[in-house]
Amino acid sequence: MADLPFLPYGRQNIDEDDIAAVVQVLRSDYLTTGPASAQFDEKLAQAVGAKHAIGCANGTAALHMAALALALGPGDCVIVPAITFTATANAARFVGAQVEFADVDPHNGLMRVEDARAAITRAQSKGWKVRALFPVHLAGQVCDMAGLAQLAREHDLTIVEDACHAIGGIFDGHRVGDGTFSAMAVFSFHPVKTVAMGEGGAVVTNDDALAQKLRDLRSHGITRDAARFRRPDLAFDADGKTNPWHYEMLDLGFNYRLSDIACALGLSQLTKLPAFVARRARLVARYDRLLAPLAPLLFPTNRQPRQNPGWHLYVALVDFPALGRSRTQLMESLRARGVGTQVHYIPVPHQPYYVDLYGRPDLPGTEAYFQHCLSLPLYPGLSDDDQDRVVDALFQELRP
Repeated sequence: MADLPFLPYGRQNIDEDDIAAVVQVLRSDYLTTGPASAQFDEKLAQAVGAKHAIGCANGTAALHMAALALALGPGDCVIVPAITFTATANAARFVGAQVEFADVDPHNGLMRVEDARAAITRAQSKGWKVRALFPVHLAGQVCDMAGLAQLAREHDLTIVEDACHAIGGIFDGHRVGDGTFSAMAVFSFHPVKTVAMGEGGAVVTNDDALAQKLRDLRSHGITRDAARFRRPDLAFDADGKTNPWHYEMLDLGFNYRLSDIACALGLSQLTKLPAFVARRARLVARYDRLLAPLAPLLFPTNRQPRQNPGWHLYVALVDFPALGRSRTQLMESLRARGVGTQVHYIPVPHQPYYVDLYGRPDLPGTEAYFQHCLSLPLYPGLSDDDQDRVVDALFQELRP
């Protein structure tokens, strides 16, 4: 085993084209907020079918910007599924809003319409004004967006899709991020995601006003657009010409910009998005076939209908009590065989900050999913032989 490479649960896929694109920027006049940044926003919008894309520092920044753009604040409440990374809920807390955690499907970790409806009822019973839904497309599978959109209309809520796992996916004939069922969607370009930029994120929207707000928030709330200036006494000289040095801070924003270095990598990676999505889908189908004999000790998550997911993770559900081993024991044994695994995720309401804030909610679907989930290696550079090693290791551990 020592001569074989370790197989992590996820990793970036960088080739010479990507390296050349970054080197070209390093040799240019702009390292940040230059032409590559504008091109990345344009190409990302085209890739997901949205009118606007606003690239930013990371997926957490994207979620924060979305919450700010909706003017969420104290007294408001956001519905967030309990199975997600902490950033989804934290974005609401960053702006002072409350979070009501929704339960999830125990078989795939996705928030269902009935889960969101129950969470809305609980939040209203606490006197909170529910203003937004933040559904999470876990592992690449998309929530029932048509159903959630109908629920949102019934309660006058705004939907922000946490699509950090799902770029390149198709559901019901729609591209993830095309804005059919939501006001905004957010993406992440962390190295383990399908498109890697080192660090990076984006918000996409079809709403012109939201897009302008998001661009302001990304860069200190500052504009250099003379048409938006509010201080003509400072903006213009005696002849009415715009002072070339003038800028105005219209709102309290942040330094959430992306560098041209990162955007050069992102632009190169976007050209490979269809190939990355297709390779991940082939690996998922191959896992499904090769691991089928391990049922009922191990089986894949339930699949959503009418979807071609942009898979980020391959999550297996393991019956650890029937196996007679803990998840920790299995993960350590697999690691000794050169196979990395991970857990996505510890339920956010289990985190001490949220327990202190709200107590521990009773969410049976969440508990069931969390007790059984285990993410296996999945990334475009995983060869069939590598995947066979993962499968063989699982057979040796589960059926010695």
